[in-house]
Amino acid sequence: MKEDYYKILGIEKGASEAEIKKAYRKKAIEYHPDKNPGDKSAEEKFKKAAAAYEVLSDPNKRAKYDQYGHAAFDGSGGFSGGGMNMEDIFSQFGDIFGGHFGGAFSGFGGGGGGQRRMKGSNLRIRVKLTLEEIVNGVEKKIKVRRKVQAPDVRYTTCSTCNGSGQILRVTNTILGRMQTASACHVCQGSGQTILSKPTDADAQGLKFVEETVSIQIPGGVSDGMQLKVSGKGNDAPGNGIPGDLIVLIEEVEHDLLKREGDNLHYDLYVSFSEATLGVSKEIETVSGKVRIKLEPGIQSGKILRLKGKGVSNVNGYNKGDLLVHVNVWTPKELSKEQKDFFERMLEDPNFIPKPEKNDKSFFEKVKDMFS
Repeated sequence: MKEDYYKILGIEKGASEAEIKKAYRKKAIEYHPDKNPGDKSAEEKFKKAAAAYEVLSDPNKRAKYDQYGHAAFDGSGGFSGGGMNMEDIFSQFGDIFGGHFGGAFSGFGGGGGGQRRMKGSNLRIRVKLTLEEIVNGVEKKIKVRRKVQAPDVRYTTCSTCNGSGQILRVTNTILGRMQTASACHVCQGSGQTILSKPTDADAQGLKFVEETVSIQIPGGVSDGMQLKVSGKGNDAPGNGIPGDLIVLIEEVEHDLLKREGDNLHYDLYVSFSEATLGVSKEIETVSGKVRIKLEPGIQSGKILRLKGKGVSNVNGYNKGDLLVHVNVWTPKELSKEQKDFFERMLEDPNFIPKPEKNDKSFFEKVKDMFS
């Protein structure tokens, strides 16, 4: 049985993005191969931590994992952790350690002095989603213009850095001889230079292509949230690692339903007569129309809660509710007959407000909404 990703990183299931990143940073430093040379057990834990972070740091993958466990990725083309090599793992460290991780140990690729694999630049796109798509989750097919390695490009080992991608410099200081490493200025850190390329390729041997990318968006995403599609950014020169496609979610406002976290709000307007006599009303939900019954004498400001008719939590924990706000519509113009009737009712005991103790005030209702 595969080990639980949350246990690998030592965090709770509801951990925030910052907590996940912090836990992974701690494990990566603890089990880094340069700190544990020749220790196969430490290397295995290092890889497990990277596999756990790869899934839990991606809201899309994390939602699937929380719902289905490891079965969500077995044989489905998703991430399983088994095919990750050490270079792929080290490519994560630019985001986790601010690009300085490699300098903290002997070489960026582990083991000291190995060839460094560059990562291509990320691409960013916006995807507009309706409330229905956000509630149910959706697959979007998006056309992306990205740089890929042109066919027939031939590379050779960079003679300046001998393929390492780095230039080592030794300087004498008052503390002794200090060695520093920087990216090779000739190959820009790729370890390779172009021997020949087609005419439509740029100086790095790359060219633009238009590609259709399928994006699985889980239910419960919110406006401003970013999803990552690994490997669908720009290619890197030579044997580098492709960048990622960063998807920014933009939520299209619904005409009738207003979202607040995982809950939805609906304003229901009823006439004075309907409120007095009671009525059955049809209201809009994200899964279609439903009919609700209002009891006779219902008060304006009453909130009816429809359990489970809101938005799914992006982490797959619960589903929000639909809160129906009852608003009694008071007519602005009356006929003489109607006006005479209401004037007679001014002193009628049945029309004088008599709030009961269980009738909550406006502030109590607002407090309940946020609790």
